[in-house]
Amino acid sequence: MMAQKYKIKHREKRLKENSVYFCGMTTNVYEQYFSAEAEFNGVKRHAALVMLIADSEAGNIRYEVAVTFFPHNADDDFAVSYDAYFSNVIYEGKGRRSKKREQAMLDELQQHIDKLVQEANGKILWDKPLREAKIG
Repeated sequence: MMAQKYKIKHREKRLKENSVYFCGMTTNVYEQYFSAEAEFNGVKRHAALVMLIADSEAGNIRYEVAVTFFPHNADDDFAVSYDAYFSNVIYEGKGRRSKKREQAMLDELQQHIDKLVQEANGKILWDKPLREAKIG
């Protein structure tokens, strides 16, 4: 036990000395593909990936909603392009992930995404999901 504590302290000291920092942990709490309508950089986009992302580091938690539009020119074309990526931080504070907080955010997700999409002059077809939602 003492040897492990020493290793951890020694590793933390070495990381500080070398100016290396941990990036924290980023998790896609929710993601789902939907049909969409948009055009960016002269390319028509027919689908969008909608996400709720949690980022935790050093006792802080940050949640952001994000959407990225991509061409989806065939039924099996899920090659996401990030030139049409939009996001907004909806919560930031001390603490860690909370199922209760995440459920409340999922309940309001569509409103947050609609606001982002409206600013980007696009449209999500919520009634036309392309794949089942991944929650985790």
